[in-house]
Amino acid sequence: MATLLSRLLAAGAFALAALGLCAHASAAPEKHPKAEDVLKAKSKAKPKAKAKKAAAAGAAAAAVAAPAFTAEDEAEPDITDTIVTEYSCELGNKITIYTNAKDEGHIALRWKKRLHRLNRVGTTTGALRFENPFWGLIWIGIPAKGILLDSKLNRQLANECKNAEQAAAVASAATAQKNG
Repeated sequence: MATLLSRLLAAGAFALAALGLCAHASAAPEKHPKAEDVLKAKSKAKPKAKAKKAAAAGAAAAAVAAPAFTAEDEAEPDITDTIVTEYSCELGNKITIYTNAKDEGHIALRWKKRLHRLNRVGTTTGALRFENPFWGLIWIGIPAKGILLDSKLNRQLANECKNAEQAAAVASAATAQKNG
């Protein structure tokens, strides 16, 4: 099956190359002013058509690669009966995480006055990773800090996010260094 497909693709590429050479050779000798205008118009139209085809192919590839969204990814989660953890981040950002002991596969994260539901994603490093593909949010929690990322814009939204327990550990380590 693979050899048949590769032969078919090779034959198609050869045919297109031959067609391109024939079209170029037949168009070259003409020097008529009106013919030159037609050729210029055709050459301007070709990049637009190629750009449209490339955009359509890119959109099709993105549709195939894009994760499926659920209504829960878009909707605000219910935070009743949850444990609330406040995080203070650099640049004055604040994040609140709501966890439920009965459901360790999800968290609710408040960022910029909006509540988002994030789904847990397994990691090999032991870090806590939660994602919401609809909004593009990724929360990564490690013992020292937390980081909020925007996967759609490929940038950090908040870094050095620490809850009260993490901040106290950093403060006690700094005090121990001064005294030691």
